[in-house]
Amino acid sequence: MHISTVSRTFSAPHLVNVETRSRVLACAEQLGYRPNRAARALITGRTCNIGLIVADIANPFFPPLIKAAEAQARRHDNHIFVADTNEDAIVEEELVRALAKQVDGVLLCSPRMSNSLIEQLSREVPLVVVNRQITGLPAVVMDVAQGARLAMEHLIGLGHRRIALAAGPRGSWTSKEIRRAAMLAVRGPGRELVITGPNAPTENGGLAVADQIQKSGATAVLAYNDLMAIGLIEGLHTRGIRVPQDISIVGIDDITLSRLTRPKLTTVATPTAAAGRAAVDMLLAYGDDRRTTALINLQTELVIRDSTAPLSSQGSGAAPAVTPSTTETPS
Repeated sequence: MHISTVSRTFSAPHLVNVETRSRVLACAEQLGYRPNRAARALITGRTCNIGLIVADIANPFFPPLIKAAEAQARRHDNHIFVADTNEDAIVEEELVRALAKQVDGVLLCSPRMSNSLIEQLSREVPLVVVNRQITGLPAVVMDVAQGARLAMEHLIGLGHRRIALAAGPRGSWTSKEIRRAAMLAVRGPGRELVITGPNAPTENGGLAVADQIQKSGATAVLAYNDLMAIGLIEGLHTRGIRVPQDISIVGIDDITLSRLTRPKLTTVATPTAAAGRAAVDMLLAYGDDRRTTALINLQTELVIRDSTAPLSSQGSGAAPAVTPSTTETPS
C-alpha cells in the first residue's frame, strides 16, 4: 500500500474507499499509531482547534452552549478550548490574543469588550460573535428582544401597568436589546417602566436589587436573566413580599433552575444549544474569510409558569395606574 494512501486515510478519509480505509485503520490500531496534530498543522496551517470564550462559566446559561459546541466540533474532527473571562473585558481581550496563535478561530460568547476592539481582534484571528450583533462580523444571536417583548406583553395582559426592568451588566448587548424592547412595550396609556441597573447577572445581583424593586412600587418585574430573577425572588421573600401573590416576576434563559425554584419561574427560553452548534458551523464554513457578514438569528419563546399572576389577584404590592413614562434607578 502506498504511503500517500495511508496519509489520505487520516487527512482526507472521504477520498479513500471503505475497504482500504478499514485496513489502514486496523494496522494503525495494531501499531498504536496516533496522528500528530501539531505536525499536520505545520503542513496544512490548521490546528483543528477552536477557542470558545464565555463571560462566566459558572452561569448555567453557558454549559448547554459549551456542550453543544464541543459535540459539533467533534463531528468535524475539531476540538474546543474553553476559557472564562469572569465578566471582565480586559481578561477577554487577553484571552483572544493568547488563543489566536493556537486555534483556527474563536467563538466569542456574550462579550463585554467594545465593538471597535472586537473588530480589531477579528483582523488577528477569525471570530464568530455569539449573543451580540456587530456590523461586518459573523454572528449568531438569540432574539432576546422578541422574548422581552413577549414577556412584557404577558405582564401587560395580566393587568400590570408599573413594571420594573432589572437590567444586566454594563456593556451587555443583550441587556440593551431587552431594555429597547421593554421601552417599546410600555408605549401606551397608563404604563410605566422603572429601570434599575446596571446589575450583576447573578443571584447576588438579584438579591441586591430587591430593595429598589420594593421601593419602586412595581407590580411586576422583567429580570435580565433567570439567575437574577431567582435571587430577586429570594430577596423579596425575606422582605415579606410573595411571588406571584404580591408581585410577578419573569426571567430570561430558561435554565434548569427556573423549573426547580418555587414558584417555578415564568421565563423566556433561549436556544443556547442551537447557538453553540450554529457558531461552530459558521466558523468552519467561513474559515479564513474574515469579510463575511453572516448572521443567524435564533427565535426565543415565552414559557409561562407560576411566578406571574393577574394584577387583580395580587395584594398590597399593587400600584395605582400612572401616566406613561420611563424611570431610571441606578444600582
